Amino acid sequence: MNAFFYYFYNFMRSIFGHIWNVLVAVKDAVFGIFDIRYYMELFGSYKDELSPLGWFFAIVVHILLILLLSLFVFLAWKGLKVIFRFKVPVIEYEKMKDEVVTLKREIMKANYEKDKILAMKISELGMEINPDLLETPNDLFEKGMKEDKGEEGIREAGEEAVELVETAEKRFPRLSDVDAFYKNPDFQPPVYDHTITLEELCINFRNYAASRLGLYYDLEVMKQTFASFGAAKMLIFQGISGTGKTSLPYAFGQFIQNPSVICSVQPSWRDRTELFGYYNDFTRKYTETDFLKTLYEAHYYEDPRIVILDEMNIARVEYYFAEMLSILELPREEERYVSVVSSMAANDPDLMKEGKIWIPSNVWYVGTINNDDSTFAVADKVYDRAIPIDLDDRAEFFEAPDTEPMRLSYKHLEKLYQEAKEKYPVSEENLMLLERLDKYLIEHFRLTFGNRIMRQMQEFVPCYVACGGIETDGIDFMFAKKILRKFESLGLGFIRDELDSLVVYLDHEFGSENMKISKEYLARLKKISGS
Repeated sequence: MNAFFYYFYNFMRSIFGHIWNVLVAVKDAVFGIFDIRYYMELFGSYKDELSPLGWFFAIVVHILLILLLSLFVFLAWKGLKVIFRFKVPVIEYEKMKDEVVTLKREIMKANYEKDKILAMKISELGMEINPDLLETPNDLFEKGMKEDKGEEGIREAGEEAVELVETAEKRFPRLSDVDAFYKNPDFQPPVYDHTITLEELCINFRNYAASRLGLYYDLEVMKQTFASFGAAKMLIFQGISGTGKTSLPYAFGQFIQNPSVICSVQPSWRDRTELFGYYNDFTRKYTETDFLKTLYEAHYYEDPRIVILDEMNIARVEYYFAEMLSILELPREEERYVSVVSSMAANDPDLMKEGKIWIPSNVWYVGTINNDDSTFAVADKVYDRAIPIDLDDRAEFFEAPDTEPMRLSYKHLEKLYQEAKEKYPVSEENLMLLERLDKYLIEHFRLTFGNRIMRQMQEFVPCYVACGGIETDGIDFMFAKKILRKFESLGLGFIRDELDSLVVYLDHEFGSENMKISKEYLARLKKISGS
């Protein structure tokens, strides 16, 4: 037994001895680093032998060492501050717990009030409902349906059965007025210009805006805008204030004598009722919005119509416009219906079928975006379905000939777009370049064009050429706005070197004189990543 104790004693003494030696060595190293007297003695033993050049290098080296040591101490101090900053005292932690409990209680109260409001909204189903008696909209719906219709009624509601209600007054007075106006025998449809080309449309509209409205736009912006109308139902004008984001689509409405409708988005917009309106159970009428009236009225004429969602990202776009984005994506136009009410009445508007209206094809939606701290970021879902156009500066003044407005037929415009797609399809050479570019993006950035973007590009580029543009420039525009925009979410600091490689790749594949928009965008991204 004594042998074991001697062994254990010597074993532990060896371990702690080595630990002590390490601590002593660390202490000696630290104190040795800051042993200024030793350094002065060492320098004193050599200073008499130093030449003027040696003195110069000695001073420079000492200055650099002092700076390096100061930087080390500063970083260590900052690191310690970061470590201790996140240590919350016990008392503060308990206060935070109490605040969380209070916030949860307030959220529960807010949810209760929200449920009461939602319960009142679903009363448009024709049920007599007291929202104070129920806790959730789901409970309210199930109980009301059981009392009024029984279990079979619930199954019919789940199958989207439409109820026929009787009303003495018109539920949609504004839409009914539209019916009366266009069905009046005295109404005379306009005479349309069926001879204008897309290139002439760009030039004439630009001259009209300058000569009649005092608004100036670059011809390139005109080409991008009208080509975008041929590839998507939604455009996004983005940039700083005062560059014409709202005035451009407004001026186009004046040019074709069918004024654009401006819907000023509000921060409180949370759902589709902000655009389409809602049924008021107290007045027994539908609260009709300008947006709804515009969609309905567009059934009666052939003119193109522009709906402007002004400052669309001041609220979350995917909240109030999500349904429209999905409907506009439907490949068959005859399926693009939106439900307005869940019931029918004998005196409902003539073109409303089973509480639904058709989304007409002669309406385009233009959103304006200010990218600042007071707005929300626009989701990729929105950007993917729209075509963004940057308006970053004001166009220069130019002398424009006086140009009169015109009446443009939607059918003629669609015919021009269809002819452009047949006459100027993307060349096989450029399609091969895009295919190789897609593979390059997948390999280096884990991004791909995708079917939607390729379809938009193959529709945009021919229309852009028909507007007077060059095919490569159209590809450049779409690549920059639809693909390179996604780079901002990749973490620019990690792909900074890859951006230079992509510029070299574009020069090699498309030529150094082409893809200017994309290369300028990449240069801006690299500048951001280095800041």
